[in-house]
Amino acid sequence: MRTAVFPGSFDPFTVGHYDVLESALQLFDKVIVAVGYNSSKKGFFNPDTRVEIIRQAVADLPNVEVCTYNGLTIDLCRNLGVNHIIRGLRTTTDFELESVIAQANKKMAPDISTTFIPACQEYSFISSTVVRDILIHKGNAAQFLPKGVDIEKFLAEREK
Repeated sequence: MRTAVFPGSFDPFTVGHYDVLESALQLFDKVIVAVGYNSSKKGFFNPDTRVEIIRQAVADLPNVEVCTYNGLTIDLCRNLGVNHIIRGLRTTTDFELESVIAQANKKMAPDISTTFIPACQEYSFISSTVVRDILIHKGNAAQFLPKGVDIEKFLAEREK
């Protein structure tokens, strides 16, 4: 079974991420969405909430798992026995940054490859940063989030 890790902060998981994930599932039998976090940084949603949001978003997709991790993505891949990383691209700037990271990963772990998947043009302008800003300012971000995500529930939990 060909398995890939799709790492990111996913704070929050957007329709662009979902689009990349759907494309990845056409290339791989299973995709593990890995929510990376840095304990020294405070995200908008905590890692467990991000996992819950992603699980809601991917409920209709077969062969998707969701986990959290801390540290290097290649270490996660080694721990899971996975040799493929998926990275979504929105812009040429994303490509430049992701290419450098992929090259460093390849140098440290030659057996792990990175596959770049461009988000469709319809979603190429959507970033978690923009969606967070909309949410922070009480705007309607529904069109930027995957169907099935009850964002109001997660916002209410966040404010507790």
